[in-house]
Amino acid sequence: MHPETPYEITTARPQPTGPVAPGTGWERPAMLPEELPPGVQVVTLPGGIRTLAYTQPPTAPVPPSAAPGAQPIPAWAKTTALLAPTVGLGIGAASVGLSYAAPGLIAMSHALWSAAALIVAAVVAVPVLLRSGRRPTAPTQITQNITATGLFGRASGTINHR
Repeated sequence: MHPETPYEITTARPQPTGPVAPGTGWERPAMLPEELPPGVQVVTLPGGIRTLAYTQPPTAPVPPSAAPGAQPIPAWAKTTALLAPTVGLGIGAASVGLSYAAPGLIAMSHALWSAAALIVAAVVAVPVLLRSGRRPTAPTQITQNITATGLFGRASGTINHR
């Protein structure tokens, strides 16, 4: 590091917690009223300390005679109002159609179950019938004869299928 420090190191004095007496060196500079930003006012707290605080502007009360005017109906409300009977009639027509089609649907479901049972029976029965139609054959026997002479002699052999 440089032997000369370009700045002076100081320690902060402890800040007073209560009201500050004039002439002690702890007075804060007062702000002029025109320096205050909008929405900020000088207020006095219950302990007697004056400070800056954000305040909300007072709202003007609405006179009871001023009734709100007629508002236009929103587009989504019109669309919903027009779609409600359409959807209701569509659901009603579908329920009537299903009530007329119910006997046919029941018959079709029985036919589908019968077709599924027939397919399962065919898958099981065809391999069983094919196995029973063939005549049984004796298993093939394979014999090997291997001969070799000497420790490092060449081996020779025969394979017989019977």
